[in-house]
Amino acid sequence: MDRKTGGIIATIATVILCGCPGLLSLCMGVALAIVGMSPDANIDMFGGIDPNMAIGFGLSGICAGIIFVAIPIVVGIVTLRKPKDTLTSPGGDMPSGL
Repeated sequence: MDRKTGGIIATIATVILCGCPGLLSLCMGVALAIVGMSPDANIDMFGGIDPNMAIGFGLSGICAGIIFVAIPIVVGIVTLRKPKDTLTSPGGDMPSGL
């Protein structure tokens, strides 16, 4: 298996294992933050929590979601980029006096 195939497999695996849960976390975090900020919010999750805790859960879900979405992007960039070639001067060797 060459380097590019391994990079594609790693990118697909991180998208499935990190990207999809990250998007779900982002959506749920935004929903909880918006519901927690609404006036007269009656939130009944985890045995009844107050709106301030819902905002905290929402903001932490947004932060975790951003991190989880960024992981597949970084893995894709790192594994699928072209390797750097060694730089050579177009005129050949450098003069010995420099």
